[in-house]
Amino acid sequence: MRLKKTFVLILLTLVLSNCKNTKNKEQDKTTYPSQLIPFLTNWNLILGDGSNVGHPNHFENNDYFYTSKDEENNWVVFKAPNGGDTHGTSNNTRTELAQTKKWFAKSSEASLSAKVKVMKVSSTGDKTVAASHSVVVGQIHSADKHENEPLKIFYKKFPGHTKGSVFWHYEINTEGTDNSLRWDFSTAVWGNDFSVVGPEKNMTPEEPIEGIKLGEEFSYHIYVKDGVMTLNFTSDGHETKTFTKNLIVSEYTTKNNIPEQTQRMFFPIGQDGVERENAYLEEGLFFKLGAYNQTNGKSPKVNKHWCSGAETHGGDVQKQYKDGNYAEVWFRDVEIMTSEDAVSNQGYFTKND
Repeated sequence: MRLKKTFVLILLTLVLSNCKNTKNKEQDKTTYPSQLIPFLTNWNLILGDGSNVGHPNHFENNDYFYTSKDEENNWVVFKAPNGGDTHGTSNNTRTELAQTKKWFAKSSEASLSAKVKVMKVSSTGDKTVAASHSVVVGQIHSADKHENEPLKIFYKKFPGHTKGSVFWHYEINTEGTDNSLRWDFSTAVWGNDFSVVGPEKNMTPEEPIEGIKLGEEFSYHIYVKDGVMTLNFTSDGHETKTFTKNLIVSEYTTKNNIPEQTQRMFFPIGQDGVERENAYLEEGLFFKLGAYNQTNGKSPKVNKHWCSGAETHGGDVQKQYKDGNYAEVWFRDVEIMTSEDAVSNQGYFTKND
């Protein structure tokens, strides 16, 4: 009887040990971003150090691109410091997916949707600079000519505020060869638009009444067909917002038609161009998604709207992460659709990598 009891005890111990080992293996198993965004063969990943990873299948990077879980869901995490190596001609770091094919506003049908929550924006930056404390979480980008951006979706929150703002930009496709004359027009979704800044370097404006908190989920849906872009924004407890913008017929072909917001913000710094009549008609377009940090360490004397003068610790990423000088954005339920006339976007990456 004693021998039988001993055998049963040993068997039970082995079973429990095996279950524990199996559980530990399950806990240790890596969930890659490509398991949550399963179509990553259609994207290139740009990291916050300026490098192009290519198709990020079964790839993660603990500094920039990985997965995390909240109380209910798994998310893909994108992080970008204030300072470091950048991609292309940008002043700003990004950890961002970019489509490997381009499509055309008039002839193509294309859409991108995602659920987003912004977890962090930079803790420093000149508060009179419109780009400070903001991050772009979705884009339509041109692959050709000036490579301008007919859509940028922003989140921005000032230090000390509970709520931040969501807004979107249209950047003109500048007439002629001098793209330094380009400008953005900003439209508020929840909270303020880009033009609302602090009265002084270290002073914040009033907090937006109907804003979005850090960690609060919202969704966007971008749809382009017959040359018209439709944007839809939703968030629990907030009014659903819908906007449309023609991408192939310009509203801004003369200076008299340029909005007052633009004249006030951009004309004084020499960005007073007009747009070509057919806007983005002749150019291939592609989606981007991720954390495109709009806060950087360049002096506001260079550009008082886009250069934040924020802390970068000389590009030391870990120091920036330690004291909050970075942007972090979480994504889930990402869906994309492009029609069959999309073509290779390799020329854009060859030019910018």
